[in-house]
Amino acid sequence: MALDSRPPIAGVGGVVFFERREIDQLLRLYGRMVAAGEWRDYGMAGQSDHAVFSIFRHAAEAPLYRIEKRPALARKQGEWAVIGQGGLTLKRGHDLAQVLRMFDKGRFKVVD
Repeated sequence: MALDSRPPIAGVGGVVFFERREIDQLLRLYGRMVAAGEWRDYGMAGQSDHAVFSIFRHAAEAPLYRIEKRPALARKQGEWAVIGQGGLTLKRGHDLAQVLRMFDKGRFKVVD
């Protein structure tokens, strides 16, 4: 009998969700943007194949941005993506911190 040392495949009998350090990075960004008055609410969801951190300006609206974690794409395009309100992928990468740099001051501006 051989032991399989590979991690379990996401979506097979489980739910993909964020790890503690990932949630910490997401909430740190969220807090910074709330303090700037640009964001007002967020939501998190875990699905069988991906996890989503949704960001809202108002709770009753569609999310401004979705930050998605898709482990199945980790070796291809990168498991992290920032998706805009229209469904357009704005940034994709292998590292969450690198993807979240999209929201750094000076690089990003919300236009009404």
